[in-house]
Amino acid sequence: MLNRRDVLRNISWLAGGAIITPALLHSCQNEPELGWKPAFFSDDEARFVTAYIDTLLPTTDTPGGLDVGVDRFIDKVMAATNADTDELLPMQTGIRDFDEDARTRFGKVFHELEADQRGQLFSDAEKSPRYQPAVWGTAVGEQPPIGFYRSFKSMVLWGYLSSEKIGTEVLVYDPVPGEYDGDMPLSETGGRSWSL
Repeated sequence: MLNRRDVLRNISWLAGGAIITPALLHSCQNEPELGWKPAFFSDDEARFVTAYIDTLLPTTDTPGGLDVGVDRFIDKVMAATNADTDELLPMQTGIRDFDEDARTRFGKVFHELEADQRGQLFSDAEKSPRYQPAVWGTAVGEQPPIGFYRSFKSMVLWGYLSSEKIGTEVLVYDPVPGEYDGDMPLSETGGRSWSL
C-alpha cells in the first residue's frame, strides 16, 4: 500500500517527465538523422559533410552525391588515412571555420541553414582562389593557397565521379576501350561524357 509520500514522489516524477520529455524530443528532432555511423568524423562534422555534399550535388535527374554514398566514402578515406593521429586535421578545422562563418552570418551552423543560405555561402566561397592549370602535374604559374572550400569540393567531386553508379550509369563506360578519338561529338555517345 502506497503512503502519501510515495504518491507525491510518483506525481512529481510524472510531472517532471511531462515537462522534460517534449523538450528532449524537440531537441532531438532538430538534428537531422545521419543514417550512418561515421568512423572518422564526429556526428556534427558528418552532418556538415552530408549537408555540403547535398548542396553541391543534389539529386536531380541524375543521382546526387548522397545517393551514391560520397559522404560515407569520404569518412572511410579520412579514417583509413588518418588513423594514427589524434590531432585536429585541416579538414576538421575547415569544417569548424565554415560552420563559424555560417553562424556569424545566419545564426546557425551550415547543416541547419536553408538551401538559399547555403547557396550564398557557396557563391561567396567560389570567389576564393582557384587551382592553377597544370601540365604533367605541375602548376602553371604560382599556385595560390587553396582554401578548405575548394579542396573539399575537389574531394567530393572525386568521390562522386569515381563511384560505380555514376561511372557506369551516368557517364559513358567502356571497360575495354578501342582506339582513342579525342574529337568524338557527344551526339555519338548519347550526349554523355566518358567515365574513363
